[in-house]
Amino acid sequence: MLRFSTAGESHGESLVALVSGMPAGVPIDLEFLSHELWRRQQGYGRGGRMRIERDTAHILSGVRHGKTIGSPIAMTIENRDWKNWGEILPVEEGDLSKHKAVASPRPGHADLAGALKYDFPDARYILERASARETTARVAAGALAKQLLRALGIEVASHVIRVGKAELQRPVTWEEIFALQSKTEVLLNCADPESEKAMKGEVDGILRTGDTVGGVFEVVAHGLPPGVGTHVNWDERLDGLLAQAVMSLQAVKAVEIGRGVTAAESKGSEVHDAIAYGEQDGPFTRFERDHNNAGGVEGGISNGEDVIVRGYLKPISTLRRPLGSVNFESREPVKAAYERSDVCVVPAAGVAAESMVALTLAKLVVEKFGGDSLKELKRNFDGYCEQIRNF
Repeated sequence: MLRFSTAGESHGESLVALVSGMPAGVPIDLEFLSHELWRRQQGYGRGGRMRIERDTAHILSGVRHGKTIGSPIAMTIENRDWKNWGEILPVEEGDLSKHKAVASPRPGHADLAGALKYDFPDARYILERASARETTARVAAGALAKQLLRALGIEVASHVIRVGKAELQRPVTWEEIFALQSKTEVLLNCADPESEKAMKGEVDGILRTGDTVGGVFEVVAHGLPPGVGTHVNWDERLDGLLAQAVMSLQAVKAVEIGRGVTAAESKGSEVHDAIAYGEQDGPFTRFERDHNNAGGVEGGISNGEDVIVRGYLKPISTLRRPLGSVNFESREPVKAAYERSDVCVVPAAGVAAESMVALTLAKLVVEKFGGDSLKELKRNFDGYCEQIRNF
């Protein structure tokens, strides 16, 4: 089974990602991994932390001579800001007078709920782990999953379709979305330049008020064959697993598969994708769809169309003009604590969501097709594709 976990705090010494279950023989491109981490840091509206950090993953185990060797892969990502926090957050007892308390919980964060749960007198330790800085380790793990999927002809990419009230104004192709990954400058990761200008204007307006803004990103998985995921048990359905994976990202408050939201207000004849049988072979079979409203998933199973997952991101909770709160110690009304933050993180959230989608698909692919090496996995994968092609 392909599994991953992360460790580390926002201002700790480093973040850690551990990935196990990767077949041996998967080529690992370290430049690609670094570029994925760079993409997570980009986007108009990011805060001061992005000027401090330049994330790079250091692989400790599981990769040798540029390929996976079947053993667990351990990676660390250094927090360059640690030099300013070593005495504030020491591993040993240290000097408690140097502790930097988060004295008033911030609305929208895990601060209050976490302090109550873990019996902390302030929210510092909650903030440190609940922070979206943790997604750096997820992106590192996701870069490995992407390279496994790529070896099978499956690609995962994202783009931004809304920031605040500014929306993508035209349909975009898979090629346009995929091309965004190789850009060397990232504004708001929208595939349509005119729509992106309107999104930038939305961020500019919010920036002047000291507020924050959310939006919607879309992740597309291209090249996934029919038959990944299953209807037979509730916890094995592909759409459920994707929804949980993307919803686990900080600030994501809703997840949509395909045309899930507008489908609720539409007639069935307008929603369901008619099926035809073509004269030419398609990517996997001759069965064709006139649309992809289902987002590539029907009955918890991939159907061969692009898998489309949207995440709805709330505005970042840390505000430069804080909302009302309560002091932990005195219980008196105060303004919420302020930590360095961003104005808009929708593009970065999309990159993190790509990783979660890639990790979810890679896990299911490994489970379905098996194999201790990429050679064995690919042989099983190709055999299955031949089977459905001859259906």
